[in-house]
Amino acid sequence: MQHFDVVIVGGGHGGAQAAIALRTQGFAGSIAIVGREDEPPYERPPLSKEYLAQEKPFERLYLRPREYWADKQVELLLGREVTAVDPAARQLTCADGSALTYGELIWATGGDPRQLSCPGSDLAGIHYVRTRADVDALMAELPQVTRAVVIGGGYIGLEAAAVLSKLGKQVTLLEALPRVLARVAGEDLSRFYEAEHRAHGVDLRTGMAVEGIEGEGRVSGVKLADGTVIPADVVIVGIGIIPSIGVLLEAGAAGGNGVDVDEQCRTNLPHVFAIGDCAAHANGFADGAVIRLESVQNANDMATVVAKVITGQDASYGATPWFWSNQYDLKLQTVGLSTGHDATVLRGDPAARSFSVIYLKGGKVIALDSVNCAKDYAQGRKLVEQRIAVDPVALADTAIPLKDLIPAS
Repeated sequence: MQHFDVVIVGGGHGGAQAAIALRTQGFAGSIAIVGREDEPPYERPPLSKEYLAQEKPFERLYLRPREYWADKQVELLLGREVTAVDPAARQLTCADGSALTYGELIWATGGDPRQLSCPGSDLAGIHYVRTRADVDALMAELPQVTRAVVIGGGYIGLEAAAVLSKLGKQVTLLEALPRVLARVAGEDLSRFYEAEHRAHGVDLRTGMAVEGIEGEGRVSGVKLADGTVIPADVVIVGIGIIPSIGVLLEAGAAGGNGVDVDEQCRTNLPHVFAIGDCAAHANGFADGAVIRLESVQNANDMATVVAKVITGQDASYGATPWFWSNQYDLKLQTVGLSTGHDATVLRGDPAARSFSVIYLKGGKVIALDSVNCAKDYAQGRKLVEQRIAVDPVALADTAIPLKDLIPAS
């Protein structure tokens, strides 16, 4: 049976960064990454953007060249799925019957796409966007596709709709809530993106509940709750993810919507850490609420904390959340968490396609969404990090740089 000083389960951003950070921090012990896919660690965000658009070949998505892992003596155990954890024996069992033991375990499995549960959800032609194989399967069908329906108005759905529109497909996007991005952004940003997608020819419909998928063997249409059927040659679903933590919960880990971790990303199981999309943690930018953050930044920052803890350093997670999304020629950059805001300030003119939405709570800046406005994003970061109270009139005045609103220390 193989033994490694550190076993990392999950070959995404968090898992890769954990191995990289361990070596950077001088860790000399043995390291293995157990990955469910056959590919070495690669970038996930471009899957719904440049890769789907066929603007970037897959080889350019690798987080490190293939030879890097051998050079750094990180063993890649690919095409393996962990099915059981024995924390007392510090042992993992895989679906292929193999087993290995660990000194420290880092759980970095992310999540799996939330599946449709309506009638017809098992038909061919329904796709999810999470892995290379998912997108390859979708791309293989696109030459025969005229009409595409995207279910879900979050970032994955909007990014996929933008790419499909750019590829010349007839795209209908369905969102069950009254506006797109409703869970993560204010109304100004939602309405801007709705208008942009419609201007690019996307038939974007909000407040639309899906009743079922129609077709004989393969999808032919999407049926709405009001009985309307939208013809479809292909359906792309982006309705969130479910954290991949079942194996850890069965082993006794605490959690629900994510596995619970402390400031050092430790679970309640001895010698077991969890990082990234699957880790539920108390976040200072959410007023201490226990949340999961689905972002590359979060996965990387947590991985670095764990590497420092394993190498005996004093480290705790408290990084500033930030995100991005590319749609058409629009670059959205977000810093902070807008959840719970009680006021917004619109800075700039959405019609000019360069503006920011600033979120306040109790008069203090808690988050910032900047569209094609990198200067606001860079300068507004400190307003968010320090939760600075600023006059909304000054925030809205584009003649005043945001950096000028930061009090002198």
